Amino acid sequence: MAVILALDNGTQSVRAMLFDERGTLIHKVKVPLTPYRSPHPGWAENDPEYYWNQLCTATQRLWREGPIAPQAIAAVALTTQRNTVVAVDEAGHPLRPAIVWLDQRRTEGLPPLRGPWGALFRLLGLSETIAYFQAEAETNWIATHQPEVWRRTHKVLFLSGYLTFRLVGRFADSVGSQVGYVPFDYKRLRWASRHDWKWQVLPIRREQLPELVPPTALLGEITAEAAEATGIPRGTPMIAAAADKACEVLGSGALAPEIASLSYGTTATVNVTSRRYREPIPLVPPYPSAVPGAYNLEVQVYRGYWLVSWFKQEFGAQEVAEAARRGIAPEALFDELVAAVPPGSLGLTLQPYWSPGVRLPGPEAKGAIIGFGDVHTRAHFYRAIIEGVAYALREGLERIERRTHIPVRELRVSGGGSQSDAALQITADIFGLVTRRPHTYETAGLGAAIDAAVGLGLHPDFEHAVAAMTRIGESFQPDPHRHAIYDALYRRVYRQMYRRLKPLYEEIREITGYPPS
Repeated sequence: MAVILALDNGTQSVRAMLFDERGTLIHKVKVPLTPYRSPHPGWAENDPEYYWNQLCTATQRLWREGPIAPQAIAAVALTTQRNTVVAVDEAGHPLRPAIVWLDQRRTEGLPPLRGPWGALFRLLGLSETIAYFQAEAETNWIATHQPEVWRRTHKVLFLSGYLTFRLVGRFADSVGSQVGYVPFDYKRLRWASRHDWKWQVLPIRREQLPELVPPTALLGEITAEAAEATGIPRGTPMIAAAADKACEVLGSGALAPEIASLSYGTTATVNVTSRRYREPIPLVPPYPSAVPGAYNLEVQVYRGYWLVSWFKQEFGAQEVAEAARRGIAPEALFDELVAAVPPGSLGLTLQPYWSPGVRLPGPEAKGAIIGFGDVHTRAHFYRAIIEGVAYALREGLERIERRTHIPVRELRVSGGGSQSDAALQITADIFGLVTRRPHTYETAGLGAAIDAAVGLGLHPDFEHAVAAMTRIGESFQPDPHRHAIYDALYRRVYRQMYRRLKPLYEEIREITGYPPS
């Protein structure tokens, strides 16, 4: 069987994985990452060379520890975190640290969008949305605060494009990796036309952007320099895949619009694959799919499972220590915490808007928890976190369904949170839908491998590839009694929270200046 090397550079780790054409994970090496450095409050940066070195460490260990020789590899596919920006010179050398997607710096005081586009957005009441785009764009910050760096910037790359350059020596990237504040036409899946408004609010020139190729197409071949660093044989083809969330959708088997893919990661998301361009929220585009010409309609809960990690760090030392003593995963003991609390957490209801959004929630939003009483313990709080993230994703899925007019009948869940049986059962009960865990936790890597398999012709199309390479692990059926409780709390409490708290969030914003306008 053909063997594909899938490289997944996430936020917490780099993973090098070997998949066969049936989707079996033959071997995996995981190298942890320091997610970022914060030289100033709110900043998140990392050395691009650090990402490269950790990737090389992962591949070299893969050859030493695994059962497959590197000469047996048919192709390489890469998937990475989204919207981590690297500015490089003509030789491809980074000019400054990468600005990681978690970075919160903003560029204030930029001139507003003018001309016909500016008038149109003012008429539609979207001026603040455009201003948010400007302030968040990493390139605006570099051009404003580090003009000498910007003058030397030959290419603006995402992490996927930077690692592609290191592997094949070409300034190229996948269409499926273009998620961020760049002049990309999400409808036509190409760089924006010269009349697009994005060129007016960003300092980027067209020649500063890499060449784009669709998923399954050839990005290039492994260079001699990359071969020496990684152990991947020189000349091995590198096939374009997509960003990590898009690959998770594909790797979970969510190819049809009736199947939704949930990701319980640092950013929690709900995605549906569509062949038609539909904005899940007005002016928030669908993102490129790992399937050429298709879209992922996505709603995010930014830092969705961040509070779960925070809870475990701040209040879960007992479970972590006990799990280490017993030689089991900590999730098993945290699931016991959840099981000790009834559905709905005795009314403790949480809305996970930890970071302000651009459209949903609005830029004034805050996280909130209501219904606290003297009966509540840390177990109630932990369960309420998981329930709150699921409520927010259900709300997002309902928005997507209204846009597609196609009801979702099944959920597939990936990401770190998917390893918890309790979290998946809560998800099934809140959505009222059967919830399935894919056969492998590494759905992003598997999605990249599927792209490579189709690109190599190992499977004739994505339908055959998904049928051959994805399978179901465990399934969780919704309990009618628990669903009824959750449905009432969702409709009568959770759905009312943001609307009723929004005036208070706006007052907080006016008084404190956070989040900034």
